[in-house]
Amino acid sequence: MFPAAEKRFIRSNFITIVVLFLVIVAGGVVRSTGSGMGCPDWPKCFNRIIPPTDVSQLPVGYEEHYITGRAKKNERFAKMIEFFGYRDLATKIRQDKSILEHEEFNVAKTWTEYANRLVGVVAGFCLLFTAIYSFTYIKSKRSIFIWSVVNVFVVVVQAWLGSIVVSTNLTPWVITVHMLLALVIVAISIYTYFKATTLRDKSILINRDSSGLKVLAIVSLVLMLVQVVFGTEVREIVDMLTASGMPREDFIQNIGQHFEIHRWLAYSSLILVIVLFFLVRTKFSSSTVQARFGTLLFILVGIQMLSGIILARFAVPAFAQTTHLVIGSLLFGCQYYLMLLLGKSQR
Repeated sequence: MFPAAEKRFIRSNFITIVVLFLVIVAGGVVRSTGSGMGCPDWPKCFNRIIPPTDVSQLPVGYEEHYITGRAKKNERFAKMIEFFGYRDLATKIRQDKSILEHEEFNVAKTWTEYANRLVGVVAGFCLLFTAIYSFTYIKSKRSIFIWSVVNVFVVVVQAWLGSIVVSTNLTPWVITVHMLLALVIVAISIYTYFKATTLRDKSILINRDSSGLKVLAIVSLVLMLVQVVFGTEVREIVDMLTASGMPREDFIQNIGQHFEIHRWLAYSSLILVIVLFFLVRTKFSSSTVQARFGTLLFILVGIQMLSGIILARFAVPAFAQTTHLVIGSLLFGCQYYLMLLLGKSQR
């Protein structure tokens, strides 16, 4: 059904999506274990391709060297965001001396961060190969080619932003932007995969009128994205409370209004997903792609709610933070793909 070149693109695109979610898993582990500054420089780690395994292997005077380089990069970053009108943020970066604080060497944290970077490199190459293979669609479906190439440029920006995360010593709002941009990359990859698979296989787009369901899916997706934004703000507050030395059992009561908004948005999102699940299962047979992804969405939102309850009831354990982040990302990808599947009807 598919020419060999198109099969190659679809296979590469699918692998890229899987690897991108692995990057999010690795990032979640890094953040929950506090390993973000395991490597004080970027893209190398302690100026080595293979990071050290013992303190004796560290470069002489590396603390002062990296702090000086970090200060210069942060000043360039401050000038850039100041140019775009974010003067207060630029001033905050310049005045925040904690950004330049040195973190002691920890071999476990170093290798955790290094593994995260390796997965990121693999994802970058996957995106590059996918863009190269997308040339086959220049005439038949140019949007696939355009978005595949755009995604390569987006991942370059993401890599640069990763270096800013390191140079600003894990400034919370920079980490949040880094995470949201990762979801943008995932969304583009899912979109090109959808376009490529439905270009010739029209059976995926069932001969039914699902326009009403698509509207509900869009509303549900937008609500979930708003919830993600508030969730990242909650995570920023948790990071600040962790840095302050506050006991974890006191976190929830000190987060404030952002947690309440995030929780009620989660309940609203749950209700919409349940309604969407039953409508999809009523309208489509169980063998269709739409029904399978509707079921997967229902399962994922259940796991996500459970991880949220564990976070709220059991003093924000680190493993639940990682689970919440990863399942939330999978939930976004699943809901976005289901929305695309409901977008057209072939008569």
